[in-house]
Amino acid sequence: MVNRKKLMISLLGLVLASALVWAAGLLPVITTQPKSQTVNEDSSVTFNVIATGGLDLDMVWIKPGSFMRYYKLNSSSELPQQVTLTKGFWLGKYEVTQAQYKAVMGSNPAKNYGVGDNYPVYYVTWYDATNFCAKLNAQEKAAGRLPSGYEYTLPTEAQWEYACRAGTTGDYNVNGATLSDLGWYADNSNSKTHPVGQKKPNAWGLYDMHGNVYEWCFDWYGGYPSTTSLTDPQGASTASFRVMRGGCWKDEASDCRSARRRNNSPGIKENYCGFRVALSPVQ
Repeated sequence: MVNRKKLMISLLGLVLASALVWAAGLLPVITTQPKSQTVNEDSSVTFNVIATGGLDLDMVWIKPGSFMRYYKLNSSSELPQQVTLTKGFWLGKYEVTQAQYKAVMGSNPAKNYGVGDNYPVYYVTWYDATNFCAKLNAQEKAAGRLPSGYEYTLPTEAQWEYACRAGTTGDYNVNGATLSDLGWYADNSNSKTHPVGQKKPNAWGLYDMHGNVYEWCFDWYGGYPSTTSLTDPQGASTASFRVMRGGCWKDEASDCRSARRRNNSPGIKENYCGFRVALSPVQ
């Protein structure tokens, strides 16, 4: 049973041995020292992921709540739909970076459209993103550091939009701000990605929810149910495509809106698609 007030979370401490040990066909092996810390569920926290130099994975606590979305997109008769999330979760403050991805997966697939430790990873399939989460879960569980009742995963589409909006109801997630203030898109990106965290965050402290790279969500892509309210939606039960959200460096402003939905085959790699991780209650 998860204590709803406090959760014992073991954080990775300083790296004792950051030696990358390469052998034929083997990924790097890195040794770390665990450090235990008590964290309130209603507060944000920084985790240290296994990496050379102890890279941080900043996670923002997203409290339970509701938001309004629209289920008749691109229609003059759009009707609001109230979505309620009954459980809080942590969401990555930034998109997963190339350094973080390499630390867990052993390689960096990004090339030609912005390369560097703090750039978002791209050229990753939905399967790559979920495999990243699975490996992170496995290594943390084996070390006794995975919080009881929680797991690293991709956010659901509902979690993503709720966190993106941060209480707003307009096209973008900071009232009165322009898209150029909030993210990298066709008008300001110079046709490439940019290091994470350079634009303004939303009210809940999340960066790059608009633009830079699309972010894979966990859900299959399907039409929204024609109902005025939903609780903890999980998306379509099965389909051919997975959901992507947020827009990217090559998109027009309208494609970077909080409500904008996109989809792609889960096996496709694109120069404009990455992901961010959630630490969510186990389903």
